[in-house]
Amino acid sequence: MKENQPEPQGIDRRTFLKTTAAAGAAAAITGFPAIVRSQPKEIVIGSIQPVTGPLPDIGIAMQRGNKLAADEINAKGGIKSLGGAKIKLLLGDNEAKEEVARTVAERQIKEGAVCLVGPFLSGPAMAIATLAEQRNVPFVIDVAAMDAITAKGYKNVFRCFAKTEYFMTSLGRYLDMIIKEKKVTFKRIAVTNAGDAFGRSQGAAFIKYVKDHKLPYEIVEHVEYPLGVKDLSAEVTKLKAAKPEVLFPVARPGDAKLLIRELYKQRVELMGIISPGSPGWYEPEFVKDMDKLAYYVMDNVPWVNPKAPKFKEADAQFQKLYPGKYLDTNSGYAYLGVLVIADALERAKSTDPAALREALRKTNFKDNPMVGGPVVFDEKGDNINAAAAMVQVLPDPKMDDRVKVILPKEAAQAPYVFPWKQLWDRG
Repeated sequence: MKENQPEPQGIDRRTFLKTTAAAGAAAAITGFPAIVRSQPKEIVIGSIQPVTGPLPDIGIAMQRGNKLAADEINAKGGIKSLGGAKIKLLLGDNEAKEEVARTVAERQIKEGAVCLVGPFLSGPAMAIATLAEQRNVPFVIDVAAMDAITAKGYKNVFRCFAKTEYFMTSLGRYLDMIIKEKKVTFKRIAVTNAGDAFGRSQGAAFIKYVKDHKLPYEIVEHVEYPLGVKDLSAEVTKLKAAKPEVLFPVARPGDAKLLIRELYKQRVELMGIISPGSPGWYEPEFVKDMDKLAYYVMDNVPWVNPKAPKFKEADAQFQKLYPGKYLDTNSGYAYLGVLVIADALERAKSTDPAALREALRKTNFKDNPMVGGPVVFDEKGDNINAAAAMVQVLPDPKMDDRVKVILPKEAAQAPYVFPWKQLWDRG
């Protein structure tokens, strides 16, 4: 100590010298003081989901999925290659609006986000992708399917979810299997979809797939309506007049409820409902609120792998935290999205955008809780192993267990039912 420098109060000179010597030894060994090592820097990730607006239940579930992964990683020691740095999620609401999504992303980047994740909807995903490219910040899409998002080959954009093209390939294969196994035929089909970016692209992709592959179906009606619609009675009247045998709807929980109720009310006879891939038909609120009316609906959708150890572990924790809820497509992929970012950070050993981007590009994430193989991104940032399963709502005393994988066979939890029992004949 320098001459005349006051000694610290409360300890004698000998104790003080011992303490400072020990701290100096720790610094010499590690390169920095122990107090600094015990408080690693936080790594900020921006989560942008639609928690208000027309899709709050989905947005909240996805935020919860993002948070489940971040909390799990932090509880297991954080990003070890960065000194145990913990992940800090900035939670943002895109309100299901493109301009809001961009504004929130811009704000999160200014607040230090080194990577963005989200945003469920394809329109907001496109807006965030454009900004991420301009700001040179990696963006991992957990859920958003529109092909055009990655078609431009943005260097900072990576999608865990299946793009629309993958949906249609899976659907064609499953339809063929169902027809052959059940020895049934149908010719007349109808398509419905909401008029937002995802609804239009998914509905149009299915119609194009039917025509391009010369499938033996006549599309007798195509009905489009606004996202957030409050009444579908006129649209169902049109469907009933067209007399389809099978309905292929692209819907969210709100319009799925309206649609199924009107089909019941107007006694529209169908062999079944098979969605080309949309969230309305498996969300807990739809399954619980519609009860028996929800039975036997099929949905071709990227889904959790019920036999994967990672899913079982995560789902148990999710249900513990949020009683009555369970990991599904959206919350499951939201969980996966943050796991993939953490894996890339671990390998990058840096939060530098270029290093993180390069690590994401080399991703081979095998501990996947979803149907499909390891997460591997192609040159445009699409996950080449993303796949859809066919799920069906089936009778089960436990409401949370009613949505079951029926195809592919290796992931199936139960045999499927087709054709279904008419809505008004279910007791």
